[in-house]
Amino acid sequence: MTNIIRIGIDTSKSVFQLHGVDASERPVLRKQLSRREMIRFFEKLPPTVVAIEACGASHHWARLLGSFGHEVKLIAPQLAKPYVKRGKNDALTPRRCARR
Repeated sequence: MTNIIRIGIDTSKSVFQLHGVDASERPVLRKQLSRREMIRFFEKLPPTVVAIEACGASHHWARLLGSFGHEVKLIAPQLAKPYVKRGKNDALTPRRCARR
């Protein structure tokens, strides 16, 4: 696997979107994982920087990922807005995606 220097996580109820970049800021990781799969993925991954939008559950995930040796950074929702593409928000997400 390419050397990932930073991973951004979009948390939701049951599915997590991961986006990782290498040292030259090229996307090298795009995954959609369940909770259990995400935990297994980060247990095996070498320590890296992980960014999560601050929300109710983000502190739990920050503690868990930190225990695996990752450096977790919580991003305020106002600052995460520039990373959203196409004006998507949770209210606009199709129901079929939320049920996966």
